[in-house]
Amino acid sequence: MQWASAISSEPNANAAATELKRDISRQLGRNSADLVLAFLTPHYEEAYDRIPALIADHLSPKAFIGCTAAGVIGNGREIEQRPGFALVAAVLPEVEIHPFHLEAGDLPDQDVGPERWVQSLGVQPEPTPHFIMLVDAGGAPGFDPRPLVRGLDYAYSPRAAKIGGLASVLQGNCLFLGEEVHHSGCVGVALQGNIVVDTVVAQGCRPVGGLLTVTGCSGYYLTGLDDRPAVEVLVELYHSLPADDQQLLQSALHLGIAATEFKQELGLGDFLIRDVMQLDHEKGFIAVGDLLRPGQTVQFHVRDAAAATQDLELMLRRYCQSPTPTLPAGGLLFTCTGRGQHLFQEPDHDSVRFADAVGDIPLGGFFCGGEIGQVGDSTYIHGYTSSFGIFRPAH
Repeated sequence: MQWASAISSEPNANAAATELKRDISRQLGRNSADLVLAFLTPHYEEAYDRIPALIADHLSPKAFIGCTAAGVIGNGREIEQRPGFALVAAVLPEVEIHPFHLEAGDLPDQDVGPERWVQSLGVQPEPTPHFIMLVDAGGAPGFDPRPLVRGLDYAYSPRAAKIGGLASVLQGNCLFLGEEVHHSGCVGVALQGNIVVDTVVAQGCRPVGGLLTVTGCSGYYLTGLDDRPAVEVLVELYHSLPADDQQLLQSALHLGIAATEFKQELGLGDFLIRDVMQLDHEKGFIAVGDLLRPGQTVQFHVRDAAAATQDLELMLRRYCQSPTPTLPAGGLLFTCTGRGQHLFQEPDHDSVRFADAVGDIPLGGFFCGGEIGQVGDSTYIHGYTSSFGIFRPAH
């Protein structure tokens, strides 16, 4: 298995493709790419329809997917707010590649058996498949990726990694699949055979206050915590915090929902982080960006640059401390448009931390409008998150 990553800021699409082809060819040597992924900013809009032909002419991969993005990542660099064209190429011996394109109407109903999902994607559950998905959630008709990731979790083993991101150009996204250009839905590939995908999700928050139990809720509205009014508990927490954390509580408050109820001790990485959308003192509720149910363990969290850096470094360190029988060959990074220089006030933040922790392996990806990644045994659509897929041979 061999991976390569390249990036160009050349504003002309043809010139950028030539530069990228040269860099990819230098890294792969005489090997031909089996899979190529492309991510490009809206500065190349006039060339969108020509992108598949450029990839075919320059690299001739067996499978090609890609999407438009607000910013792109490749070869240790992150390009934001200016022209950027990134490619990731992989040589995947003993790996079967199954490309797919899905529209909202292609998804099975939620009450059907797993075999309908297998039929819709054309991907058998064995050997374990690993999914890379690129989604245009804002196209017409709209595509909600949440039923898709729930269905994949339902139909395939928890060992089947599901990673990806939502295209992030504000208007007029494109998805690329082989020779096709799509303006809605989801494009992706399933990889089966001599391949393992390790996932790392850094949600960029730190906890404040202790663990709490949901004792009152209705849908997205949280009304009770530990048999007390939820707003009262939050106000009490606010007054117990130092001034800096009080400010974060007002501007960057989130609720962590335990991803599992089977661990006695919960820490970073054990919570699904969701936005606190609204706090209504008069009506006594806290509106949260996910459905709630009584009995869940939760903890308030805040987000800032220091917390996001600490969380990222911890999650990568945990990954590196877990021994694997084979070494990583390449990686994909799907990170939020709310991160990058806007949050960290420095370039290449996540890419540099990845290289420091995991090593100098090819890494590419893009800045997303939502990140697909696993927390525990379930897959979610995240925000403000860095979701990594780290690829290595199974044997």
